[in-house]
Amino acid sequence: MIRSIACDNPSFKRVVFKDGLNVLLAERTKEATIKDSRNGLGKSTLIEIIHFCLGANKGKTLENPQLENWTFILNLDLGGKSYSISRNTAIPNKIIIEGDCSDWKIKPTIDRESRKQIIARDDWNKCLGILMFDLQPIYDEFKYAPTFRSLISYFIRRNGQSGGFLTPFQQYKSQREWDIQINNAFLLGLGWEYASKLQVIKDRVKILNQLKQAAQSGLLANLMGNIGELEALKIRIEAQVRDEDSQLRSFKVHKQYNQIERDANNLTKNIHELVNLNMNDRMILEHYEASLLEEKDVRTDKIIRVYKEAGLAFPDITAKRIDDVLEFHRKVVANRKDFLTNEMDRIRGNISRREDEMEKMTSQRTELMQILQSHGALEEFNELQKNHQNTVSQLKDISIRLEYLKKFEQGKSAISIEQELLHQQANIDLSERESQKKDAILTFNENSKALYEVPGILSINFTKTGFKFGINIERSGSHGISNMKIFCFDLMLAKLWAKRTKTPIFLIHDSNIFDGVDERQRALALQWAASESSKHGFQYICTFNSDMIPKRDFRDDFDFNSKVVMKLTDATVDGGLLGVRF
Repeated sequence: MIRSIACDNPSFKRVVFKDGLNVLLAERTKEATIKDSRNGLGKSTLIEIIHFCLGANKGKTLENPQLENWTFILNLDLGGKSYSISRNTAIPNKIIIEGDCSDWKIKPTIDRESRKQIIARDDWNKCLGILMFDLQPIYDEFKYAPTFRSLISYFIRRNGQSGGFLTPFQQYKSQREWDIQINNAFLLGLGWEYASKLQVIKDRVKILNQLKQAAQSGLLANLMGNIGELEALKIRIEAQVRDEDSQLRSFKVHKQYNQIERDANNLTKNIHELVNLNMNDRMILEHYEASLLEEKDVRTDKIIRVYKEAGLAFPDITAKRIDDVLEFHRKVVANRKDFLTNEMDRIRGNISRREDEMEKMTSQRTELMQILQSHGALEEFNELQKNHQNTVSQLKDISIRLEYLKKFEQGKSAISIEQELLHQQANIDLSERESQKKDAILTFNENSKALYEVPGILSINFTKTGFKFGINIERSGSHGISNMKIFCFDLMLAKLWAKRTKTPIFLIHDSNIFDGVDERQRALALQWAASESSKHGFQYICTFNSDMIPKRDFRDDFDFNSKVVMKLTDATVDGGLLGVRF
């Protein structure tokens, strides 16, 4: 139970609370102009401060630089003892505790300088979970378990961007489904452990789906219809790996492979050049041989006979001159024959020499080629090794994908069995907790009947996807009715926990919960909250705007003004809770 809220800044207005119904009223005064507003007076800020002192992050308002180094003090009862909790906005991880903490499972440490009891934020939240909701250390063994911050947010709902007034079962708009199931089941006294175990199974299903997606993605996706096809592909790639491995083991790399290869190429080039030279020389030789055959001597009598046959006569002096010419010709022919013979001998010698060189070069090239055939180049070896590594990587990829598919198939079957078994166990447990379920349903019915004269319906089931909670109140549909569903649900939780916990529980609502609610229902809600909180021993704190008070609809015996613990005004700058405006 909260006793008071204070601050070390003198402008802050200390709020003192009492048992039962407490109203923080934002009042519009006559002095206020039409432009003045009660927004920013501190109704929502009060809720932020309480959350802050109970281990939450700083809300939007407390992040304001003007509130830097403000210390807020929350006085409350925990486990039958009174405590004062101080937390500074500048050092939010250092929480000061005043009170007897000797029986706490997680004890504060003593600050050397101030000699005050100090506790870190995470430890403070754990302590609050134990003291207010009896959260056990064994719950830490569960991957998903109820936490103090989630549980307390159902008793102190936050509006605005947090979305605390969306549904009765959801205390902020981005709340995970498993968190909704586990914390609501815990608050209703049901087997929250089954929702926790089911979420673990859901995680496994998600992982299995990721495994299947991984196995069916990539370059091999089109080749993989099932496990059998993948195993056949694996066998083929394994054989390829063995073949490539054998080639690599037998591969010999010659240190001078590249030089030998260049030498062999040079020999081939030289041989080709010699062959071309010999071909040219042989053509010349053939021409010279033909020229020798065509060279013939010419006699004088043949020339005279030809002229006589033509009817011409030569004198003796002419015949002598012809003989001289023929002699000269014979000498020229003889000289030419000698030249051609010498040239032919020279050409034949060149051809023979080249043939000897070609024979030697061919022999050398043969030896080099034999070395190249029995050895390989380092580049070639590296290429073979690279291809082999790619094949091995492909085999590894196939093996992993095959393993994923097998795990998926095996896991899918196992999970189906586990889900069915868990579903049966959870429903058996839900039947065994019939008294808790019945208590919650009847309490909610009672609350809704007090507001609408008809009992609302709170439904609780455990399905294949976990706990399913539902609420219905006749005439539902409007925004006001939706908010009253939350009011009835929260009031039910407060009444249930007032019976269970050693720490007097408190329920806090911002004025937003009454937005759009008919005046009669607003009056009934406040009167019902006052009577039920007094009857069951819990504290109900709410903020209200003065023009929303349904004065004409209150019972004659209901003294609303006596429930107002503080009035905030828009008449002056310091009329709000903080005493400052920004």
